[in-house]
Amino acid sequence: MTTATTTKTVLPPSQHEFADIIHRLEAGGAMLPDTPENLMQIIGLYKAYAVPMDFYWRDLLYIAERVFLDPLPAFKYFIPKEYLDLHNHYAGDDADLRIWRGIATAHPELLAFMEKGETFKMPKLFHHLWHDRINMEFAEECMRAMLWHRGMGGQFDPYLDSDEYKANADRAIKAYFKNNLPMLGLYKLFPDLFLEQCRQMSYYANLGLFWEIMAPVFFEMSDLYDEGKIASVPDAMNFLVNGIFAIAGRPIYHHVYIRGECYEIIPKSKGFMWLYEAALPYIEAVFYRTSPFRGTKSYNAQAKEVPDEQKDFHFGILYADVFPVGTAGIPPTLLMQDMLHFLPPYLVDYYRKHCRGEDDMLIQLGISFQRSMYCVTSAVIQALRAALLYPLDDPNPKHLEANRAFFESQLDRFKRPEARLRNIQSQDYR
Repeated sequence: MTTATTTKTVLPPSQHEFADIIHRLEAGGAMLPDTPENLMQIIGLYKAYAVPMDFYWRDLLYIAERVFLDPLPAFKYFIPKEYLDLHNHYAGDDADLRIWRGIATAHPELLAFMEKGETFKMPKLFHHLWHDRINMEFAEECMRAMLWHRGMGGQFDPYLDSDEYKANADRAIKAYFKNNLPMLGLYKLFPDLFLEQCRQMSYYANLGLFWEIMAPVFFEMSDLYDEGKIASVPDAMNFLVNGIFAIAGRPIYHHVYIRGECYEIIPKSKGFMWLYEAALPYIEAVFYRTSPFRGTKSYNAQAKEVPDEQKDFHFGILYADVFPVGTAGIPPTLLMQDMLHFLPPYLVDYYRKHCRGEDDMLIQLGISFQRSMYCVTSAVIQALRAALLYPLDDPNPKHLEANRAFFESQLDRFKRPEARLRNIQSQDYR
């Protein structure tokens, strides 16, 4: 009688600068170390992010579908009840795929904050003028980063330059400004100006549809953590990986509603998918690239402080110096202010223990947010590895070498001194 034995294939140690992290990824872990403190921070931030995100995606779709090319969109942040009641396709009893077990309409904590804010109940206009509201400027800056860093793969972006898109946009533009002779005259004189604004609206829709999924994902992760069903950083990362594959094919489209009629600027029938047309471009444009932040630092282009190529930009949250300025290419300061209102109690207690005062809480949650986004980026890296390469336990050494080469190439982007990958390895990074 013979007994079958299996020997696990082991590669020699990596010689990469981040060898320990690469070995962790090869073992099914994340770039973020697996500690209870890290898990608590990232899950707490997912919950705090999901509530304002529930506003972001609704308002982004409202702007893309209804406000559209309004030349003076003074009330674009005044989201109507119709969009607050809009059912998320991934929550509620009628969900296409139920990710979160909660309600499909706007989150109760969001509605409560919209009513009273940090002050007290008063007309919406006063809350807006006092800046006692959700900061949609953050969401719009994310959208602009995606629009500016075009051409990052997929078919959505090339379609915006196609004759078919231009024809669809032309019909919507003419319908929107029907009987408005001055605007139609301007459109005839400057068609590219209007077309570029329409492309921007398509990116509003793109980001809105992306975040419509991420909000219930983060809500569900928070609930699972509270129930003890997410007990480690790899658990959290794997939930994200599984979610990425489960909803990879959700359609990305752009419809505009004008006087009761729907104009399909980007029809669902084009088959553009969430993963390739929204998620991956978002990670690349927002987490990695963005743009040099304004008002806090001067850059000398002649000294190559600003890269010649947009693909070399490295100003996103993964590189943000949260300490002195609380900002990066996309100012997460605005998001940090939004998240502050919705922190779970356990995270508030944690910050009180470690903060240098209440005012320092914004910086602390900004750093926790950075950790949480490194976990999301780890999930994207692992998902890409699973889709493009080989299982982590593949017995073929050449396959494991291919996986390692992939991980090393991904972590090459964090060799820059601005990257915070080194910092998040220590709990002292606060």
